[in-house]
Amino acid sequence: MIIKTLLIFFLVATLLRMVLPLLMRWLLTTFVRKQMERGGVRFDPRAAPFGAPPPPNPGPEGKVRVDYVPPAAKPRRAEEFRGGDYVDFEEVK
Repeated sequence: MIIKTLLIFFLVATLLRMVLPLLMRWLLTTFVRKQMERGGVRFDPRAAPFGAPPPPNPGPEGKVRVDYVPPAAKPRRAEEFRGGDYVDFEEVK
């Protein structure tokens, strides 16, 4: 009885070990392809992995929109710098 149970267990474990990787590979490939189709990107395994980005879409001619204007930096004069802070330390031997 125990030998029969162990034999069945080992057969099922061996079968799962051989079939499960193939099943997971197929499921993952199917899932990735569906996600790529939903995103509008076609998957081509022969294509270069890093292609050129699409050109930017310019707005209408003559319209300029500025989102951020950096603050004007004040020029630093040499007279403002008076050296660093003095740090008193003891030499340890």
